[in-house]
Formats: sequence, C-alpha cells, structure tokens
Amino acid sequence: MITKSMKIEIRTGLEARPIAVFVQKASQYDSSIYVEYNNKRVNAKSIMGMMTLGLPVGEEVKVSADGEDEEAAISEIESFLSNAE
Repeated sequence: MITKSMKIEIRTGLEARPIAVFVQKASQYDSSIYVEYNNKRVNAKSIMGMMTLGLPVGEEVKVSADGEDEEAAISEIESFLSNAE
C-alpha cells in the first residue's frame, strides 16, 4: 500500500468535470484507491464520494492505493492533480 500527500493544482479545484476525469483515471486501475481530506475518506472510483469532498485548488489530500498497480495509479493521479493548466 502506498499513501502520498498531493496538492490540488487544477485551476478550478476538483469540481464536476475534473472529478469525472479523476474518477475515470482511478477506475482504470485494479488497485483500491482512496482520497482523504478533512478527516473524510472516500473511494476515488466513486463520483458521488468524490463530489462530497468539495476540494478547492491549493488544498492537500492524501491518496492511498493498494494493489498490483498501486505505483502506476499513484503516479497518474499525482500527475493529474498537479496539472495547473
């Protein structure tokens, strides 16, 4: 299992469209992936769960992945969240 702190650098924060893309990316992996923010932990493959976090730009979250492809999952999620375009 890998747990890593990541900063949200997407200009709009994680609102509807970026969350949909985030969930699609997470869902490509067999690993269990969770996001923690403000003492709340949700499944990164759940759109409804991710929407409940209300993640603004500049915040830090902890992302955990557990499974055969956990390293690739963490790497892609970190790359997505750090995309400040």
